[in-house]
Amino acid sequence: MKRNKKLIIAGISGLLFVVLIALVRLIDVQAIGPEGTQIGLSGLNWFVFKTLGVHMIWYEITDWLGIAAIFTAFLFALTGLIQWIRRKSLLKVDKEILALGGLYLIVIGSYVLFELVIVNYRPILMPGSVHPEASFPSSHTMLVCVIMGSAVPLLGKYVKSEVLCRALRIICATIIGITVVGRLISGVHWFTDILGGILISVTLLSLYAEILERIEKNNEQ
Repeated sequence: MKRNKKLIIAGISGLLFVVLIALVRLIDVQAIGPEGTQIGLSGLNWFVFKTLGVHMIWYEITDWLGIAAIFTAFLFALTGLIQWIRRKSLLKVDKEILALGGLYLIVIGSYVLFELVIVNYRPILMPGSVHPEASFPSSHTMLVCVIMGSAVPLLGKYVKSEVLCRALRIICATIIGITVVGRLISGVHWFTDILGGILISVTLLSLYAEILERIEKNNEQ
């Protein structure tokens, strides 16, 4: 039942992500972006954008949190590399780490895909940019949510101290929360960009949780 629940959550969030793309591309598309770029669900996006405004300090803060997420991914990658060297076989690396590597590759692939297939443009021209940039889904939101979210279930395996493990999990959750809210109020993304980042993150994390559960079950046999 729990396994089915994870797959159901992944399926629902994945479907909602696809539906959101369709809505953004087809519904209430207006030239409200920089240089007259066409933005879907423009009424909703414009209302949220004008209500919250632009606060670049939050862009800087969430950028630093993104670096913290990348550092976390580096630590897990380093753990896998050390295991590979010591055990002299990639297949002997912990399956959780191998699955995590696959998850990271999917995130990178998703980032590249949505840089090429542009769904929406940013609401502002970024400093140093002369043309609008792609903004859907918020790749920064996806990056932080997936990396920090996938770290949470692995901490219990690789951090022996229960107190430290609990503290690190709280830090991971806090970084996710601040990133989602901070990226929205920074004004560098539309509301639907953030929503898209959350939906794709929930999809990937639910699938990863399913894989971890299967790995754990196989280890117990």
